[in-house]
Amino acid sequence: MGIARTMIGAGLRVLGVAGLATGVMAGAANAADTIKIGVITDKTGNARFYAEPVLQGIMLATKIANANGGVLGKKIELLIEDDSNKPDVSASKAQKLIDAGVVAIISNSSSTATQQAQNTTIKTLIPQVTHNGSDTLTRKLDNKCFFQIGPLGSIQIRTLMAYARSKKLKTASLVTDNSALGQILAKYFKIGLEKSGVKVTVEEVIPAGSKSALPQMQKVRAAKTDAIFVAGVLARENTLFFRAYRQLGLKQPIMGSFNLSIPTFLRTAKGLMEGVTFIDAMDPAKPEAQAFIAAYQKEFGKKPFSLPAYGWDDMNFLIQAIKRAGSTDKAKLCAALQGSTGWAGALGAKGTAYDFSKGRAGFNPQGAVVRVIKNNDHGPVVHSGTK
Repeated sequence: MGIARTMIGAGLRVLGVAGLATGVMAGAANAADTIKIGVITDKTGNARFYAEPVLQGIMLATKIANANGGVLGKKIELLIEDDSNKPDVSASKAQKLIDAGVVAIISNSSSTATQQAQNTTIKTLIPQVTHNGSDTLTRKLDNKCFFQIGPLGSIQIRTLMAYARSKKLKTASLVTDNSALGQILAKYFKIGLEKSGVKVTVEEVIPAGSKSALPQMQKVRAAKTDAIFVAGVLARENTLFFRAYRQLGLKQPIMGSFNLSIPTFLRTAKGLMEGVTFIDAMDPAKPEAQAFIAAYQKEFGKKPFSLPAYGWDDMNFLIQAIKRAGSTDKAKLCAALQGSTGWAGALGAKGTAYDFSKGRAGFNPQGAVVRVIKNNDHGPVVHSGTK
């Protein structure tokens, strides 16, 4: 997430959220005594494509917790607000949830919207959790009750660069689109590659609305680099990239950002991505990830990708802290969240766990992974960590 979060156009729609919401909220809403947790999400804006599957994970974790008796003898009641990924709206939604009596807030839209919500939560020190990977969110404000789940953007880049170093690359091509996020990713990719001793000899941009990427990829072919790094985030333009790569018979390995972990690309570029490697936050071999995958498959009848796991960890991070605090008192809950050491969620490489004892971004730096596309599916982990 963070710098690797994406706006992929009209691509990703996750089914089942409405049905799951009924199971999560109907019983809780009628209960006289519940633990209210707020969620600020994007249902109608340009971040909804990744917000929806994350919300699905939040709801699934809540449903399972309630089915197992809830927390401290009480059911969890989710209060969900739509901020349309608008920062000013996110701030007002945070206040609305605080006024409604929530014990914590999960932010599930962009980094800028999350920051504005934090400007509200810091006033009352209501615990706020996000999976946003922006490296600055925990540094902009001295908010002792703000916590980040999932790998920071810098960890994602460093992990991909560590994998590149293991391949002993000397030169690379860098391909992106002209979206703002694609340009930012390309910038960080280039910085990371150069720090790793890999020379970027050609940089190509596939503009939004292009009908073909052959002109750009012909220049890449002529450069004869050791690898191709793709930083684009637009679904259609990325598909054009993969199609041109195959049409020109290129053989260099392709390495991509977190965006390629989204199943949209497996559909739009079906059969074109075999062997492509990409950054991810979930290792399917990790026992905690396997538990999440099993729960998701039971609920929805299909295998999940990593975005719902972000929401799953958001909620379970709060649940374990409430249990350890033995209370929903905000000061005790904040202390319990900060003391979350050794707690393993669905995210992270096998053998890694969260540790918030040294800061408010607790994802293990060795927890991000590189996976490979195999048989048009997100395949096994081929590398983990920044070393």
